[in-house]
Amino acid sequence: MRRERTGPGGLLLKLLGLALLGAALMMAAFRAPERSLESLVARWAPPPSDFIELGDQLVHLRDEGPSEDPQPIVLIHGTAASLHTWEGWATELKQRRRVISFDLPGFGLSGAQPHGDYSDKAYIAFVLALLDHLKLPSVVLAGNSLGGQIAWQLAAQAPQRVAALVLVDASGHDFKPDSVPLAFQLARLPVLRGLVSGLLPRRLVEASVANLYGNPAKVDTALVDRYFELTLREGNRAALLQRIQQMQPGQNIAGLAGLKLPTLILWGGRDRLIPSAYGQAFADAITGSRLVVFEALGHVPQEEDPAATVAVLQDFLHSLKP
Repeated sequence: MRRERTGPGGLLLKLLGLALLGAALMMAAFRAPERSLESLVARWAPPPSDFIELGDQLVHLRDEGPSEDPQPIVLIHGTAASLHTWEGWATELKQRRRVISFDLPGFGLSGAQPHGDYSDKAYIAFVLALLDHLKLPSVVLAGNSLGGQIAWQLAAQAPQRVAALVLVDASGHDFKPDSVPLAFQLARLPVLRGLVSGLLPRRLVEASVANLYGNPAKVDTALVDRYFELTLREGNRAALLQRIQQMQPGQNIAGLAGLKLPTLILWGGRDRLIPSAYGQAFADAITGSRLVVFEALGHVPQEEDPAATVAVLQDFLHSLKP
C-alpha cells in the first residue's frame, strides 16, 4: 500500500480545517438566538409588572404599595440586571411605602434604547422623564452599581427631586476591580464582540453571576435562568456592548462633594468588582453619609441577602424627617 506524505503546507491545512470545525461546533453548541418580548413576559413580567410608553422607549415597570405615599422609593438596578434584583426589598417595603422599580433601557424587558445612547447623561434624562411621567416631584432614590451611579449623578443635577439617597455598591469612581465577571471581560474585547453578540453559553452567565456573589453557592438554577433569559431579549446583548463602549469612569465624580442630603451607603465586603474601599470613598466625599458594610456579601447585597440589607434601609428611612 502506498502512503502519501503530508508536507508542512498540507499539515497546516488539516490543522486549520480542524480549528474551523471546532469553531463551528462551538458556535452550534453556544448559539443563543434572541428572544422576543412576548416569549419572556409570562415568566418574567407577571403582576404587578406593567409596561408603559415613555416617548419612544418601552419601559417594564412595577409600582407597588400605597399610592398616597408622598415620597416613594425608586430603585435602579445595575448593568446586565433588571428590576427583579429588588424583589426582596420590594416585598418588605411595599407594606408601608410606595415602591417603584423598572428595567433601564438596554436591560431586562424594556428593550434597546432607540438611538443606541447608553451614556450616563441619557440614563439620567430617562429617569427624570420617568419621574415626571409618574408625577413624582420628590423621591427616595436608591441604586445598585450602575443604578447607584445614575442615582448620585441625578441627585447632583436635580437635588430638588431627591429627598434621600441610597447607594448600593455604586459605580462612578474610576475603580480597579479585584475580579471582573467573564462576560464583561469578553464584551470589552473588540475581536470577540461579534461572537459575544450571537453566542451566550449558559455556563458563562452562571460564572459571571457567581463572581458577583459573596457566597457563590447561593447562585441557583432559577437565578441563572433569569439573567440568562433576560440577556437574550431582543437587542440586549448589543446594548450591553454599547454601554461598555460608552462608559467613562470617574467623569463626574467631583459632583459628590456637592451632595447635601441624607445618604445611606451599603456595600458588600466581598465585592470583587467594586471593592469596599470605594464605599469608603463615597462616604468620605458625601458629608453626613452613613456607610454599612456587609462583610459576607458581594456586589449585589440587596439580592444576595435582602432581609439583612433591607433592615438597615428601614432604619434609615425611619430616621428621615417626615
